[in-house]
Amino acid sequence: MRLLYSLLLYLIAPLTPFYLFWRGLREPAYRQRWLERYGLPPRDIPRGGIWVHAASMGEVQAAGPFLRELLNRYPQLPLVVTTMTPTGAAQLERLLGDQVRHCYLPFDLPHAVALFLHRLRPRLALVVEMELWPNLFHAIRKRGIPLLLVNARLSARTAAGYGRVRRLMEPVLQCPSRIAAQTRDDARRLLELGAPDERLVVAGSLKFDQSLPASTREQGEVLRQQLGPDRPAWIAASTREGEEEQVLRAHELVRQVLPAALLILVPRHPDRFARVHALCREAGYGVSRRSDGGPCPAHDQVYLADTVGELPLLYAAADVAFVGGSLVPLGAHNVLEPAALGVPVIVGPHAFNFAEITARLVAAGACQQVTDAGALADTVTELLENPDLRARMGRAGQRLVEGNRGATRAVIALVDEILGDSGAPHRGSGSAQ
Repeated sequence: MRLLYSLLLYLIAPLTPFYLFWRGLREPAYRQRWLERYGLPPRDIPRGGIWVHAASMGEVQAAGPFLRELLNRYPQLPLVVTTMTPTGAAQLERLLGDQVRHCYLPFDLPHAVALFLHRLRPRLALVVEMELWPNLFHAIRKRGIPLLLVNARLSARTAAGYGRVRRLMEPVLQCPSRIAAQTRDDARRLLELGAPDERLVVAGSLKFDQSLPASTREQGEVLRQQLGPDRPAWIAASTREGEEEQVLRAHELVRQVLPAALLILVPRHPDRFARVHALCREAGYGVSRRSDGGPCPAHDQVYLADTVGELPLLYAAADVAFVGGSLVPLGAHNVLEPAALGVPVIVGPHAFNFAEITARLVAAGACQQVTDAGALADTVTELLENPDLRARMGRAGQRLVEGNRGATRAVIALVDEILGDSGAPHRGSGSAQ
C-alpha cells in the first residue's frame, strides 16, 4: 500500500513547484528555501541532536513549554525544529529565537525524506500531534531512530478517514517507539487503527502547559485603552473561510442591543487578511487594521487583526472570546488560550478537534457552545451585558487550565526513558510543567 502511495506522490511531484509558487503569491515566504521542501536542509544543520516536528503555528505554540524544557534538560544536544508553514517558522522565531535551528519538513517522497534524515541524523525524533507521514515514519524506523508521537489527538471524523486507508495507516502507527495521546478517547481510536497497546500512554494535552508572559495581560490592557476602554469588545479568533460572514452577521445583531460593541476579528491565515477586510467593508462596517498601529476610532465597528503571533494579546484585550473553525466543520482551534487568560469562551457546533477539552470547559462553566450565528449573537450579547457571569466563567476556565497541567512533564519522562544516560548531563527539571 505504501508503494502505491509513493507512486501517486511521484506522479504529482512535478506540480509541487507550482503549488509553492501559488502559495507564494499570497504568502511570500513560500517562495523561499525550496530545497528544504525536497530533502536538502542547510549543510550546516546540526547533526546528532533532537529533532521536533510541529507542523504549523498552533502546534509550535502548544509545544513551546516542551521545547524550552528540552533545551533546559539537554543543553549538550542541538535542537532542530521543522514546520510545514512559514507562519510556524515565524512563531518559532518569536518563541525561541536562535536557541533552536529551523528548517522545513520535506514532502513525503521517499528520496526526499532519505536525504533529510541522512543530513540530520537525529538521535531522537518527536512529532507533535497527528502528522502521520508513511514514508517519513518508515524511513525513521528503518534507520533505528527512536520516534515519539506526542500530544496525539484523533477525532472521530479523522479516525473514520484513516480507517478507510487502514492498510496504509496501520504500519505507520507501528513505527513510533511511544505514542503520548492527549485523552483516553484519542488513545482508544489510535488502538482501533492499529497502534500497539504497549507503546501507548495518555499524557494529557501540552496546550494546558502553555505559559503566557506576565506582561500579556498588561499589554492587553494597553491595547484595550486604544480600542476604547468603555466599549464592550468581543473577539472572533482564528476564523476560517465561510465563517467571517457569519461572525459579521452576529456582530450586527449584537450591535442592535449594544450599539457601541466592537468586534476584534482575527482570521486564521495571513493570506486571507485582504479578503476579510473587503468582506467587512462590503458589510458596511468601519474597519481599523492592527497593522496600521493606531487607535480604533469610535466610528469603526471592527478591529481587524491583520498581524501574526499576537493572539494572546488580543484575547487579553477582549471581554468575550469566540474560537473560530467551529461555525464551519473544521473542528475548532485552541479553546484553552482564552480560558487560561480568564476570558469567557464561546465555540460553535463543530469542535471535534477539541471535543473532550470543550466538554470539560462547558461542564466547568467556562465555555458556552452555540449552534449558529444567531445563537452566537445572543450569547455574546448576554455575556457583554453581564460582567458577573463573565467573571465566573473566566475564573472557571483558569481553574481548569491550572488543574490539568503536567503533559510536558509526562512527555519529558518518555524522552528521558529513551535517551537514558546518552542524553546526560541534565540541567534539571525545574521548569517542567
